[in-house]
Amino acid sequence: MAAITLSSNPVDLVTPAEVLNAPALIETKNLELYYGSSRALKGINLSIREKLVTAFIGPSGCGKSTYLRCFNRMNDLIDGVRITGECRIGGEDIYAKDVDVIELRKRVGMVFQRSNPFPKSIYDNIAYGLNLQGRRAKSEVDAVVEKSLRGAALWDEVKDRLNSSALGLSGGQQQRLCIARAIAIRPEIILMDEPASALDPIATAKVEELIIELKKEFTIVIVTHNMQQATRISDYTAFFYIGELIEYDLTSKIFTNPAKKQTEDYVTGRFG
Repeated sequence: MAAITLSSNPVDLVTPAEVLNAPALIETKNLELYYGSSRALKGINLSIREKLVTAFIGPSGCGKSTYLRCFNRMNDLIDGVRITGECRIGGEDIYAKDVDVIELRKRVGMVFQRSNPFPKSIYDNIAYGLNLQGRRAKSEVDAVVEKSLRGAALWDEVKDRLNSSALGLSGGQQQRLCIARAIAIRPEIILMDEPASALDPIATAKVEELIIELKKEFTIVIVTHNMQQATRISDYTAFFYIGELIEYDLTSKIFTNPAKKQTEDYVTGRFG
């Protein structure tokens, strides 16, 4: 991966007001996560803003994906995990005892590193989540399937083969199908864990264009090892190292004038 060169002069950062003034949607305070006796996240304090793209960067094993999975409680599925501190979405403590985790995961969708379409038709992949929520008129499901595939910039490519297996799509198409499946149930937040790492450059570009378009309706949090990708698509960037949040700021500032030397060393390729 090519190093990113920092500007040698202070940069006049021109940032849209909607980026600077966007309200916080996800907030964590002193969040710590343990795998048994091993502390994987160390006192994370962070506010993620609504309807923007926030990127998590840092070396492998630094806690990025672990922290991401806190937002939809996917870590609950791992034996021996213990979490302390607070994690709130829209002011609600999502680790409170009375929280319905299934309802939480409707609000917080997820797209994984490798595309994972169901071994069903393209249509049924999108309709699956809707059908789990209860019976709907066929016309309503049809409309949501089309809207979701259009939202994922996939409709024109698949509209004539909706009943064909999703496994026959290319890798890039499968990943966009998974994004369409996630947005079909209209979550508030979409988590993406390295969604383009297994894709070729053309497919990656399509996914990146899609992410930029989707932030008009959704709050997006993405884990990426590709720092150029972070600069292209994100509004804010958080740099993690060995379970700690080292720095969090506007993406433009993180990559041109970071406050911490650790951040500068990482984004310029000096370590990690």
